[in-house]
Amino acid sequence: MIKNNKAKFDESVDISINLGIDPKHADQNIRGSVFLPYGTGKVAKIAVFAKGLKAKEAEEAGADFIGAEDLASKIEDGLLSFDKVIASPDMMVIVGKLGKILGPRGLMPNPKSGTVTSEIAKAIKEIKNGKIEFKIDKTGNLHTKLGRVSFLSEELQSNFKTLLLAVLKARPISAKGQYIKKIVMSSTMGPAIKIDPICVSE
Repeated sequence: MIKNNKAKFDESVDISINLGIDPKHADQNIRGSVFLPYGTGKVAKIAVFAKGLKAKEAEEAGADFIGAEDLASKIEDGLLSFDKVIASPDMMVIVGKLGKILGPRGLMPNPKSGTVTSEIAKAIKEIKNGKIEFKIDKTGNLHTKLGRVSFLSEELQSNFKTLLLAVLKARPISAKGQYIKKIVMSSTMGPAIKIDPICVSE
């Protein structure tokens, strides 16, 4: 689907979707999660805030970083080599203090995306197996990874359709007019490819 022969590494394939909504309205601030059938081509590194049995559960499930106050201190000192953060509900008092660090990077745990949960092992396994989050920015655009250029066209198409269905399902009742206004797919170093939103069934 997307190839760039000049690149010497397996580039990621990203997708940007411009939505006809107003993020200033709380009910149109779209956020959700979805399982991509073929994943993104990268196994996510996960940091987990938990103590006691929950910390042990996280370790057994394959979390890459585990802790509480000690993990918060490491993050404050510059540790950011992870892709997702999961926290048990009782740890949000600690995690909340990291809002200025995690928030701008889209790493702040959130109950709506399943990253603030008592089911630590389940959350870790889901993310490791291809579950991704999607949300709009302040301009009404949604950006996320769709896979790698090494994926078969059919695999990227399946991931694309799955994501698109989730975005369509998340359409706010209050949204008026054309919902999906523009879709652009691109690889890390390749050209952007526009996908006609008219061809997308709404």
